[in-house]
Amino acid sequence: MACMKLGSKADVFYLDGKTWVCSTGLPSDIHVEVGETSFHLHKFPLLSRSRLLERLIQELSENVNCEVEAKSVLQLHDLPGGAKSFLLIVKFCYSIRVELTAVNVVSLRCASEYLQMTEDYGEGNLIASTESFLNDVFESWVDSIKVLETCEEFLPLTEELHIVCRCIDSLAAKACTDPSLLSWSVSGRCATQSQVDTSLWNRINLTSKQDPMMDDWWHEDVASLQLSLFKRLILVVGSKGMSPERIAGSIMFYAKRHLPLHGRKSSFQNCTLSNMSDANHRTLLEEIVELLPNQKGIIPTKFLLKLLRTSIILHTSPSCRENLERRIGAQLDQAVLEDLLIPNTGYSVETLYDIDSIQRIVGHFMSMDQEETDSTSNSFIDEDQFARDSYSLTPMTMVANLVDSYLAEVAPDVNLKLTEFLSLAAIIPNYARSLHDGIYRAIDIYLKAHPWLTDSEREQLCRVMNFQKFSVEASTHAAQNERLPLRIIIQVLFFEQLRLRTSVAGCFYVSDNLEDSQNLCGKMVPTNDCIPMSSVQDEILTFDDMRERVAELEKECKNVKEEMEKLVKTKGSCSNFFRKFSLKFKARSSDQEPENAPSNGEADCQENKY
Repeated sequence: MACMKLGSKADVFYLDGKTWVCSTGLPSDIHVEVGETSFHLHKFPLLSRSRLLERLIQELSENVNCEVEAKSVLQLHDLPGGAKSFLLIVKFCYSIRVELTAVNVVSLRCASEYLQMTEDYGEGNLIASTESFLNDVFESWVDSIKVLETCEEFLPLTEELHIVCRCIDSLAAKACTDPSLLSWSVSGRCATQSQVDTSLWNRINLTSKQDPMMDDWWHEDVASLQLSLFKRLILVVGSKGMSPERIAGSIMFYAKRHLPLHGRKSSFQNCTLSNMSDANHRTLLEEIVELLPNQKGIIPTKFLLKLLRTSIILHTSPSCRENLERRIGAQLDQAVLEDLLIPNTGYSVETLYDIDSIQRIVGHFMSMDQEETDSTSNSFIDEDQFARDSYSLTPMTMVANLVDSYLAEVAPDVNLKLTEFLSLAAIIPNYARSLHDGIYRAIDIYLKAHPWLTDSEREQLCRVMNFQKFSVEASTHAAQNERLPLRIIIQVLFFEQLRLRTSVAGCFYVSDNLEDSQNLCGKMVPTNDCIPMSSVQDEILTFDDMRERVAELEKECKNVKEEMEKLVKTKGSCSNFFRKFSLKFKARSSDQEPENAPSNGEADCQENKY
């Protein structure tokens, strides 16, 4: 730590209770009271260094109407730094040895300004001495941090004396310097300087022989500052061109140091902050959110969700929560499921998780995605074009899968209303889900946890699904799911029939082409340019594999038909519906026996898979 020594005489003051007494042998002729501490001093050393003390002592001497005792008492209760600073000033006036350090220089600078200790009252007076020492302090990162920490106590005088702004400018300049040029001693992380022969100019390494420091070397030091000073420092480093990534890293470090951030593992019962000041943490969180850079992707989504969880617990302002939800929505494709499970800590808790916040976040993502789409193209882009554009569809697909997983996680909550479930499920467009197995699984879990839903409500819930985007496994499970309405099961079977017909037609088309190719190749066998027989045999094997696949599809079709007949017996006659849609499967080989379809019990065992 930097140090400046003033004066040369030995100390002649001792403390007697709460009174400082000078032991020079000369009787004191003036008493000074600073707070609860009194000083028995002599007039001449004081008035020779301070314009204020000279004026006050002169006024006491001219006041002949007062008692003798009252004449010799001065009260300086407003002195910056109190009795501790005044003791050092008194020693300075008596030319006793005093040390200026980064810890006491601010209080002495403010006290000397208060007492008007200018150069008119002696060369090298305290104002000039403290200013000279401050200039040396500002060259050191560690000492500048200590000075700035003490400035908070002496506001607004430190602002008037420009100590705060000078200190912040000095720190900002060092923080913005290329870390590879800084010596380790600047950050305060190493007490002794490296033994490597390096050349330093203004604490900057010119030889590059030391290992470069990391970009976050300054985060821990500035995290000790008060919020108001930290905020000003962040604004200054931003104006000096520091990258948003480094600024965001510092703000995140500060937030982790001073905020009770609640992660996923925090229990619902422990989400109250009764042992800490809610108002202070609320203000701090709101200020930090305002400081965060606006660039997308700079701050991890996981950290933003922690801030949102804490803001809900602290009941921050609506603007603060809206800001966080908008930031999260802009990069929702980077989130994971466990971080989205925010407990509902509102005054009227109905659902286990905060569904409304997640819906607003997804809404922000959808609106921002639409804005990006509109900005890249002035023409109308239909769903088929989105499906063909895999790059633009990737974030949307990730969010769709995330929402489906979230719905499956919150679906067992018996207090979750149908309208809330539907509004979140329907916000994802149809093209975003390449497969609807995920939303089917969530709906199935919701139906199981809410058995009291009416048939119309069940059908309304199932309209979110697109049965044409079911996998074979999901279709098989849905065809045997007794929780689904009968009309939905019939639609599933209908689309499965269409899929089967399409597959069979495709196989016949391929087989015809293969037979034509085989005949053509057979005619060309005698020539030298014909296709090798090995290639023809490979094509024939491929055709045999397709024929086996067609046979498997026929078996699956028969199994579905048998399950449908069972449902007709239990839920009513559907013969008219079958005749209307011609739900009859034409098997090519009637002598093959169908395999047994899985029972309802086996289907229930598989329900958590889809």
